[in-house]
Amino acid sequence: MNDSEIKALISLLDDEDREVADHVEQRIRELGGRLIPYLESEWEGSFNPHFQKKIEELIHDLQYQSVLERIRDWRNGGGMDLLEGLWIVATYQYPDLSLEKLRQDLNQLYYKVWLDVGTDMHPVDQVKALNNAFFNTLGFAPNSKHFHSPANSMINQVLESRRGNPISLCVIYMLMARKIGMPIYGVNLPNLFVLTYKQPNGVQFYINVFTRGLVFSKNDIDHYIGQLNLKPNEIFYQPCSNIDIVRRTLRNLMLAFEKKGDSDRVKEVEAILDAVQDEGDGMPLSDYSQR
Repeated sequence: MNDSEIKALISLLDDEDREVADHVEQRIRELGGRLIPYLESEWEGSFNPHFQKKIEELIHDLQYQSVLERIRDWRNGGGMDLLEGLWIVATYQYPDLSLEKLRQDLNQLYYKVWLDVGTDMHPVDQVKALNNAFFNTLGFAPNSKHFHSPANSMINQVLESRRGNPISLCVIYMLMARKIGMPIYGVNLPNLFVLTYKQPNGVQFYINVFTRGLVFSKNDIDHYIGQLNLKPNEIFYQPCSNIDIVRRTLRNLMLAFEKKGDSDRVKEVEAILDAVQDEGDGMPLSDYSQR
């Protein structure tokens, strides 16, 4: 369809004949997200609140379907690019968000601190140097005041405000560490997401970014698991996948909307989560509490 045909089609959304309007709406849904700019233009030129609301709902549905399609494609491609997965999650609320802009923002952070973190340092000293850069130079900190805000699950918002929850702070810390060349990965602990510094030679320890980069050991995890009356599980100690990180981010987002009493968004985010689940997946033990 050319521009004129698309505009003519959209104008029929307001047809007095309900059957015609319903048929047009179905056709627009079939054509998908590429019609969003045309719908936005029609909204701007309308003075009918009812018609504007109908267009708003249609735009939201098209954008939402685009999120579902992209997250499925990302998962089916192996979830290799963590930033891309988190960008897709963020486009649920910020549909015009640019992935390239996020990459540029992270690069700018890296350029501000990379000289402060020497690759020839002892691993613990290297982490201490990155802690100083991350929390003092760049000003990142826990968002304790608004812990359950949906913004904590939106990487663009965390990059802008420098405030986040455990997993969002860990993700940005980890992405910067990887650019520096540090072997740092995410770990799915119950109630808390942390990082591990893990070298092939067997050197391994853990980092709690939410407590300003506190370094701790496997024995500390053993004690923590014991306090929760849980049996040790390999996923509590070893690196998790990018797909696991996105799943946990989505569970946090669901919890945030539950706290706000927004049941519609809870259902929508649950469907996005379902789109990144593998068939037969159950919820891992480490994911029943979201942080």
